[in-house]
Amino acid sequence: MTPAARTFAPISQPFTVVLGLGRSGLGAARLLRRQGEAVLVLESADGDGLRLKAEALAAEAITVQLATPLAIESFTALGALPERVIVSPGIRWDHPALEELRRRGVRTDGEITTAWEATRPVPWIGITGTNGKTTVTHLVAHLLASAGVDAPMCGNVGHSAAELALERLGSGQPLPAWLVVELSSYQIESAPALAPHIGLWTTLTPDHLERHGSLDNYRAIKRSLLERSAIRILNGDDADLRSRAASWDHARWITAGSRQQALAAGLDPHLWIEHHQVMAETGPLLDARALAMPGDHNRQNLLLAAAVGLELGLSGAAMEAAFQSFPGVPHRLERIRELNGVAYINDSKATNYDAAAVALRALEGPLVVLAGGESKQGDAHDWIAQLQRQAAAVLVFGAAREEFTQLLAAAGYGGELRSVETLQQAMPLARDLAAALGCRAVLLSPACASFDQYPNFESRGDHFRQLALAL
Repeated sequence: MTPAARTFAPISQPFTVVLGLGRSGLGAARLLRRQGEAVLVLESADGDGLRLKAEALAAEAITVQLATPLAIESFTALGALPERVIVSPGIRWDHPALEELRRRGVRTDGEITTAWEATRPVPWIGITGTNGKTTVTHLVAHLLASAGVDAPMCGNVGHSAAELALERLGSGQPLPAWLVVELSSYQIESAPALAPHIGLWTTLTPDHLERHGSLDNYRAIKRSLLERSAIRILNGDDADLRSRAASWDHARWITAGSRQQALAAGLDPHLWIEHHQVMAETGPLLDARALAMPGDHNRQNLLLAAAVGLELGLSGAAMEAAFQSFPGVPHRLERIRELNGVAYINDSKATNYDAAAVALRALEGPLVVLAGGESKQGDAHDWIAQLQRQAAAVLVFGAAREEFTQLLAAAGYGGELRSVETLQQAMPLARDLAAALGCRAVLLSPACASFDQYPNFESRGDHFRQLALAL
């Protein structure tokens, strides 16, 4: 393909390069162009769908180059280096081309930075954690919406933050009163300027180690967001966070246990639970059972969201009513249907061992569990222990099926263990095993990323929903 065919609009000087034509790249490119910047998008792939996107951007005076690899030669071939390069979360922050650009004085920022800059002075509520951050993001957004606060959610869930900023700025609407932003470690490491007014940290267990190299590096990235937050809210029931409580000069801790238990562990809690009541220094706030979602982890999620509500002046009664009306989170212990007395539950968001173990602890067994996809580094011991306790059968699928078969066999898993290539093959088998073994539910909780067979965990969960409803 000739360079002319790959380039869809002229570029002027100075300019910013956006890497990738995914959702975050598209949002960042359009947002920067709306703010008057000359923008060039470099996309390593090609194809009809990408060419349609490129032509649409060209109509907005955004230059696009397809089939352009991420290499320093792609930048030097432009004739001049850009002032700035915007990096999508899927690209390694330590990519050799990015490292070389920095050595040559080019500023590199994550796509989330474009939204941070465009939404000043809107205060952000930044929510991070290995597990639980999506549920807490939905809870906080629902809580504030129920109170009439204009505080949409974005970031690593739903809209990209750049898309949301562009939507508000482009339509002439006022900027929101607050932004509720889910932030992954990939986004945080590439946005050192991002400083939320309120920062929440849900959990910390090993994840993304193939990218960050070590648990210490991964933890430091998450911690950096909270250190830049004016108000810090942390989950005192998470073992890793609690073990480092003394290292924080100021933080607001929540616990789903009693205040006495927290004090014994070295925490002076901001919110806690006594006799099914969420408690604060001022007394009872709301019924801790207001949230219908199962599991102790969801009580922790409720407390984290309630801590935000208190900061914004919400009453306990208003928060209790909002929690009672919360519909749940798609792909996180999402009950799809019941068939012949067996529930079908979509937990596609469980993309690592720890998240999948949380789901198993939250449900009543016996279960048929569907697990598999693209495996991650991590400690599988707790996950396997929960499978031993809860799962009468495990169906493994996708790229990890051989690895999981060997892992479970080596651990002496005593239930039925079957291996199939796809979810579509797994579903009728899961239905039959649930009937034969007297199981309460069929649970999709993959303990894996989805990228072997699906573009994201949402697509995987949507497919499970379609298959379950078709049974």
